[in-house]
Amino acid sequence: MTLYERHLDRVLDKPVLVVALEGWVDAGLGADGAISALLSAGPTELLATFDGESLIDQRARRPVVHIARGINEGLTWPVIQMRLGQDLDGADVCFLVGPEPDFRWPSFVSSVVGLCLELRVRIVVGLGAFPAPAPHTRPVRLAATAPPTSADLVAEIGIVQGEIDVPSGVWGALELALGEADIATVGLWARVPHYVSGMAFPSASAALLDGLASVTGLSVDATPLHTAADASLRQVDDLISKSTEHTAMVRQLEHSVDTAEGNPLDIGELPTGDELAAELERYLRDERKERGEPGEPGEDGEGISPDEM
Repeated sequence: MTLYERHLDRVLDKPVLVVALEGWVDAGLGADGAISALLSAGPTELLATFDGESLIDQRARRPVVHIARGINEGLTWPVIQMRLGQDLDGADVCFLVGPEPDFRWPSFVSSVVGLCLELRVRIVVGLGAFPAPAPHTRPVRLAATAPPTSADLVAEIGIVQGEIDVPSGVWGALELALGEADIATVGLWARVPHYVSGMAFPSASAALLDGLASVTGLSVDATPLHTAADASLRQVDDLISKSTEHTAMVRQLEHSVDTAEGNPLDIGELPTGDELAAELERYLRDERKERGEPGEPGEDGEGISPDEM
């Protein structure tokens, strides 16, 4: 069953599809910052919308009501949409944005794959960011995931050594289905220092845009994000310098990363697969608490509070 409605029938020239759905792992708002920069770089048009009534839990993602002097003037409903824009050279770029669906993942995935085939999408790139034992004093490195048919794209970005089992967002299902449809697919994941994962970290967003440009050949301008990243790093430096404990932690992370060069996730050195999974689960628990969902008491992670920034 098709869960989307087309709003443009234009024939596109082998577009790139960038996927950045809200609600899953996005440490440091890395993907959010990257997709916001892409969408604000130029005008976009609504290409397709997905059936929110079938896919979204309105109690978990409530619509916003606009009230003016006591008058209800309308609701803004959460919506999953695909938008069409262009890069700096005029190449077609599609953006799949909005909340991650709450229901009917297989049907949603099938609909996205069908739409990609209709549009003759040449490559799909997912954006994400996860908390990692990495220092802010080193460039943000990317890790990649992909279906077996796109293994060459993983090698281009950074091979994840070892094995790890972690909870999956809908992107994991999309990767496999797109691969089965023989559509080139890769997920780009920015490694965000765990101690700043709860605040905006523009360095991660800039790294994702640079990775997107590298793997797709798109022409994108990451300059504003790099400028914001420089200012953010200076603030973090200032905060770290006020704590001997934080300073020692950063020095240890620097040493660990420098001695593990070429291993994007440092699995087998720092941390182990179990330690990385535990860090990710800790991050997800904190995210659930911020959204008011029940979590497990007594297991808060440590880091710099966004209020300190």
